[in-house]
Amino acid sequence: MSKLFLRTLREDPVDAEVASHRLLVRAGYIRRAAPGIYTWLPLGLSVLRKVEAVVREEMDAIGAQEVHFPALLPREPYEVTNRWTEYGEGLFRLQDRKGADYLLAPTHEEMFTLLVKDLYSSYKDLPLSLYQIQNKYRDEARPRAGLLRGREFIMKDSYSFDVDDAGLDASYAAHRSAYLKIFARLGLEVIPVAATAGAMGGSKSEEFLHPTEIGEDTFVRSAGGYAANVEAVTTVVPADIDFSNAPAAKVLDTPDTPTIDTLVAASNELAPRSDADGGAWTGADTLKNVVLAVTLPTGERQLVVIGLPGDRGVDLKRVEANIGSFLPIGGEITLEAANDDDLKKQASSSRATLDPA
Repeated sequence: MSKLFLRTLREDPVDAEVASHRLLVRAGYIRRAAPGIYTWLPLGLSVLRKVEAVVREEMDAIGAQEVHFPALLPREPYEVTNRWTEYGEGLFRLQDRKGADYLLAPTHEEMFTLLVKDLYSSYKDLPLSLYQIQNKYRDEARPRAGLLRGREFIMKDSYSFDVDDAGLDASYAAHRSAYLKIFARLGLEVIPVAATAGAMGGSKSEEFLHPTEIGEDTFVRSAGGYAANVEAVTTVVPADIDFSNAPAAKVLDTPDTPTIDTLVAASNELAPRSDADGGAWTGADTLKNVVLAVTLPTGERQLVVIGLPGDRGVDLKRVEANIGSFLPIGGEITLEAANDDDLKKQASSSRATLDPA
């Protein structure tokens, strides 16, 4: 102990927001080098290596093989997938002394696929699963919570290469089992939840979430075992309602009602409802259409109209994730409220409506 490179702190670091960050710094496990960038000290590095050993043992047990790519990568592979541009400000870009463009890898999908393409030439070589444990770099706008959201972080990423969908399903099941064993060995409660693949694409996506008060994501869970990220929640289509005995529609003129609240107020004044019929009208009795403008990876701008009850709002993040799931891998979109110019350009075009379910 007298030789151990260790200095503990009596006071909390001023930039520490959560308990894990405070304790790791005060106990001498990590040391801040820059915002979102940390030095691993002997105690912290010892723990990190043990965690990596658990991951390696479980990945090796399913037949996956470890490789190690460089963190500094050339621009060209990311140009092919359009991610050199689409990563935007989150990408660390730099040039060498000859002016060639490079990046600090935020992820390595391109490198894995190029490596297998280079070395394998036949379906007979498959299936194959490769993984690595490597540093990643993303220029987070607001690094927080110590190691939980940093600009440099360690990721275990794994990729399987299969002949058909049946092989893909088998590889997925093997990886899923390995992940559950890893978390169990580390003593972490995790809940696999359905998620949206978004710009990554794919036929299925799950997230392994650890419930915590300092988390940045939200999920739902039912007693029947259903669990999903709020962006991926699906609802059961309700049974049809018999409207055959409904009274004839009545049209009311409601000028100067630009909002749902003003429309409800006008409805209660012009056509008050009795207590027997449910009492006063509310926003839930109205229908509104929210018009959004979607900019696709090609630069094309399209309108999407979402119909929903007047007392509800549109979850833009969920809409973006669901639209992104239909795009090619690497496709990125932007989503915002449509403006007057968007509506004028689309005046004579057909509209597409998304089911709010």
